[in-house]
Amino acid sequence: MSEIEASFTASATPLPRTVRAGGTALTHSVVVEPAAPGDDELAHLPTAAFFDVDNTLMHGASTYWLARALAKHGVLSGRDILNFAWKQARFKFGAENHGHISSVKSSALELVAGFPVDEMRKICEEVVDRDISPRILAPVRRLAERHLESDQEVWLVTASPVELAGVLASRLGLTGALGTIAEIEDGCYTGRLVGDLMHGPAKADGIAQLADERGLNLEQCTAYSDSANDLPMLRKVGRAIAVNPDTRLARQARHYGWPVLDYRRGRRAAKLALPTAAAAGVGAGLLYLYKSRERD
Repeated sequence: MSEIEASFTASATPLPRTVRAGGTALTHSVVVEPAAPGDDELAHLPTAAFFDVDNTLMHGASTYWLARALAKHGVLSGRDILNFAWKQARFKFGAENHGHISSVKSSALELVAGFPVDEMRKICEEVVDRDISPRILAPVRRLAERHLESDQEVWLVTASPVELAGVLASRLGLTGALGTIAEIEDGCYTGRLVGDLMHGPAKADGIAQLADERGLNLEQCTAYSDSANDLPMLRKVGRAIAVNPDTRLARQARHYGWPVLDYRRGRRAAKLALPTAAAAGVGAGLLYLYKSRERD
C-alpha cells in the first residue's frame, strides 16, 4: 500500500454512487448558487477527487478505442480516418495551440454528424467493456475507491465524449463524469459542440462550476493527471497528484512538491513516447480496420 493510499480513512457508510454525465452539459442544469461560506464552514463542505482518464486512470487513449469501434461499425470512411489522424498527429507532435485543438475538434465532430446518439451510447458501452476496462490501472482505481469510501465524490474529467466518460464512470461506480458534449438534435449529433472541448483550462472551469453546483470545497479536493495540459485543473484544487507524468508535469510536480505516482513499465524513453506513437499510428491502424471491413 502506498503512502497516498494509506492516507485514506475508510468510512463505514460509503457515499451513494449516482452517475450523472456532467462537463459542459452543466450549463443545461438549474444551478442553485449556495451562499458563500465563512472560513469556519469551509472544512465542513463536501469534497471530491477528480481523475483524468487517458494515461492516468487507464493505459493509452480512450478515444483511440472509440475510433476503432466506429471504424468497425462503418461510421468512419477511409478518407475521414486519414484526415482526422493527420490532424491528430500534428496536434500531438507540434506545439499545442488553440488553432490545432479547434481543427482536431472540428474534424472529430464532422465524423459523427447525423449519427444517432443511442447508437453511439451502445458503441461506448462495447468499448468500455471490451477495450478500456482491461486497461484500467488497478492502483489508480483503488485510489478512486478509497475516496468513495472516505465519503468523497469521485469524478472523471476528460476531453473524451461525455457519453464514453459517463459509461466508464457508471461501470466503476463513480459519482459522475465531466466530458466533451456534442450538440444533439432529433436524437442525432449535429456536428457542433455545446460549450468547448473539455481540455486544458476548460477542465479547471468545469470543476469550478461543478463545485458551485454541488457545494464542494476545492481547497479540500484532490486532482490526478498525467499531463501538463491539466495544470489549470491541478492548480485549482488543494491537493494535486501527478500520475505517470509527462516531462513537463514531472518538472512542475517537483517544483510544487506534488506527489508523483508512476505505474508505467519499461524504459523511460519508451514510456514517454507512447502517447505520441499512438497518435502517429492511429491512422494506419484505423485505415487497416476500415479496409478489412470493406473486404468482409
